[in-house]
Amino acid sequence: MSKKNLEISAFNLAKGKELKGDDYFAYKQLDDITIAVVCDGVGSARAGAKAAKRAVEFLVNSLKNRPVSWSMEKSILHFIENINHILYMESMQEYESVEYVTTLAMVVIEGDRLYGANVGDSRIYLKREQELTQLSTDHSMSEENMEHILTAALGLEESVTPSYFENNISKGDKILLCSDGLYNELSAHELSDGVDINASFLVRKASKKHNDNLPDDTTAIVIKVNELDPRLTFKQKNLIVKDSYNKGDIIDGYTLIKALAEHKRVWKASKRGQNYVIKFAPYDAIDDPKSLDLFVKEVWNAKRLKAGFFVKAVVPNNRTHRYYIMQYINGTELKKQIKKRPISVDSGVELAKFTLKMAQYLIRQDLVHGDIKPENIMVYERKDKEAFKFVDFGSITEAYSDVSRAGTPSYLAPERFEGLPITEQSEIFAIGVTLYEALTGKLPYGEIEPFQSPTFKTAKRPSALNPKVPKWLDSIIMKAIEVDTKRRYTHYSNMLYELNNPQKVEPYYAGEENILSKNPLTVCRVGLILSLLANFAFMIFG
Repeated sequence: MSKKNLEISAFNLAKGKELKGDDYFAYKQLDDITIAVVCDGVGSARAGAKAAKRAVEFLVNSLKNRPVSWSMEKSILHFIENINHILYMESMQEYESVEYVTTLAMVVIEGDRLYGANVGDSRIYLKREQELTQLSTDHSMSEENMEHILTAALGLEESVTPSYFENNISKGDKILLCSDGLYNELSAHELSDGVDINASFLVRKASKKHNDNLPDDTTAIVIKVNELDPRLTFKQKNLIVKDSYNKGDIIDGYTLIKALAEHKRVWKASKRGQNYVIKFAPYDAIDDPKSLDLFVKEVWNAKRLKAGFFVKAVVPNNRTHRYYIMQYINGTELKKQIKKRPISVDSGVELAKFTLKMAQYLIRQDLVHGDIKPENIMVYERKDKEAFKFVDFGSITEAYSDVSRAGTPSYLAPERFEGLPITEQSEIFAIGVTLYEALTGKLPYGEIEPFQSPTFKTAKRPSALNPKVPKWLDSIIMKAIEVDTKRRYTHYSNMLYELNNPQKVEPYYAGEENILSKNPLTVCRVGLILSLLANFAFMIFG
């Protein structure tokens, strides 16, 4: 679920005047799931704080990389059992007694479903309308004045049985995860009111009751459900996915004319004398949830991105197969055009501006394209001029997403090969490579194969391959494809400004270019001075 649909706040204060406590928390919003975890390291255990941190990090990372075939319940219970065993064994090895001990409260949100589990006395609440309900189960003594004694915790025994639950969530729901330091200080009424505000308000309210001298570490995470994921409506439809489609097939009135991709999932089609492009879900979407999620995400982006940078797309309400329809552009794929001849400088400048404005449109919605390259751009004529359209929605994702090496290797920024997320800077690199190739017919760093770990040497200047490229445009492209992010454009607006103001573009020199190319006049002057000094020294001492 996207960051716009869920609003998350989190806050922690250590007890007394301590700078760090035994609590640890984290939350992570991925494209398909949201994870939130709170752990309260048992204070009487020598490694309680370490156990809390270790458990939170282990569970978040494990759920990020969970096996696709596993249910969420199996994933959660399996990973909790794993970290419990790890903590218990490390206690025995290091201390010969249980010292890596912590409580746990965690939730995972996937679509409209809430999954949760807890061990110990950290709690999970859900507020719906005006009613606050505790969803977790306290694992502590029930006798009066014995409530602080735990009957279960992570690392306390060799195996553990968490309390597990599942619920549907609704728009307007608020979810609270907290350590006992919070609910021991605030009444149910105060928790209910505070969850409407945020986590910081709740923790600070508890702290004020003790003049900012809390008797226990206090942590809260608040998740507000502003909207349910709209992609659910697409995912839940029972639609046909065939293993193959063939020329002449008629799907909901669309006649398939010609396959536009080798996998034969994208077709030129006609209906009532009008041409369209129809894209079908991959066949493995039948039994592969991840494949289905990716296609549903693509359909959702195609439907909602109503800007002139993209081909128009619609999702027929009465479709029987899993597909969507796109506008058919009577043009040429930019990659194919480049193979015949590079585009003109004027067209190159327009291409760069077009691509940057598209990227700006996406970033305003916290999105990035993720696979900018000539294959995804169509060139066509509009009012006797060359114009461009992006024809791919499949790679569009949230900005700063951790999507490993998603994209096409030859256009990936160097930092993407190190596992860093997609940013404006990495997208600018792809735009620069695309512009370089469009003007020269060559890739600045050569063809890069999937899973290769490339070495990025200094690229030739575009003007060395195409003398028609002016120096100012040369500098813009070299700065866009700079390997060092400190020297690359930071924002789309920076690059777009220089494209619109070529007279203000300063010469740009790559790291390995020598001083002669940077300032030949200075080199000559220095050389002349050194020569005169050498002659003078020879006259005196020679």
